[in-house]
Amino acid sequence: MKFFFVLNGKSIKQALIIMIAALFTAWFFYVESIAQVPVFSTEDGPKAVYKGEKDIALTFNIGWGDEKAEPILDVLKKENIQSATFFLSGAWAERHPDTVNRIVKEGYEIGILGYDYKDYTEIEESKIRQDLSKAQEAFKKLNVKEIELVRAPTGHFDKRTLNIAEKMGYTVVHWSLDSKDWTNPGVDQIVKNISKAKKGDILLLHASDSAKQTAAALPGIIDEIENKNLKMVSVSEMIANGTAKSSEIK
Repeated sequence: MKFFFVLNGKSIKQALIIMIAALFTAWFFYVESIAQVPVFSTEDGPKAVYKGEKDIALTFNIGWGDEKAEPILDVLKKENIQSATFFLSGAWAERHPDTVNRIVKEGYEIGILGYDYKDYTEIEESKIRQDLSKAQEAFKKLNVKEIELVRAPTGHFDKRTLNIAEKMGYTVVHWSLDSKDWTNPGVDQIVKNISKAKKGDILLLHASDSAKQTAAALPGIIDEIENKNLKMVSVSEMIANGTAKSSEIK
């Protein structure tokens, strides 16, 4: 009998180990799947766009700096890229009216990147409204009209941000693929990051001075996209051409 119970104990121990390992594996993949969701929406309320059904959207954030925006515009012009979306902070736009005017004249779309660089999840609702209103007023003074898109300045937002943006007539836009150009990992690595792009992706790039390698990486990025026979469109065009995707906020 002793021998029987010893064997049974080992079997139970092995079964418990297998169960714990299975639960751990399931939890790991669950957490990983959540981490890969790059944007949020409410279940029944306003939604944030992070991906489309087809084509691909180049988006550039500009929050500060004097040197990197113009070279990026030069590359886009040289490569004959006619569609892209620039998310500009209101404060930066006020200081660089000539560049804003060039973006508009060359046919690129403008979205709002707030006014100041504030994390919308860490400030009061009234402050979010104030920041967006201030940006809105700045663009009106620059004669940039009919802006419909907003991106949270730090990329962080919540249900409050979505509700406020909707009431102000805006759609919040996130991204599905980060080039990580802001980390300055090297031109080849930036291009490699973008090589993962698939149809419907909204790509995050930067034209602020902190992203020192974006202009140099841009020709390679464009080659990667064109080699996949993906058409480059603005975010608004992507939204108009299909259903935008979003996921539930927890």
